Amino acid sequence: MAYAVSYHPAVVKEDIPSLGSRDKERIRRAIEQKLMTQPDLFGVPLRRSLKGYWKLRVGDYRVVYRIEGHQVFIFIICHRSDAYRTADRRSS
Repeated sequence: MAYAVSYHPAVVKEDIPSLGSRDKERIRRAIEQKLMTQPDLFGVPLRRSLKGYWKLRVGDYRVVYRIEGHQVFIFIICHRSDAYRTADRRSS
């Protein structure tokens, strides 16, 4: 069964525009092939302050998302060095 994907407003305004075209394409393909089909199979659950969220590794980037029924809510698309700091900031 296909999952619907929605994005946090900051992902659309900040995260996606800051990506290079090659990284943008790789992440788009990963979302379509992995998160829209089986997000719980390809992702890794996060712990501590981000419990309930999952991460998908796409090269040096991380896609942090939450699964809600048959909906995937993408919370962050960020370089791995900034991903968890940004996630903590957005969640508060």
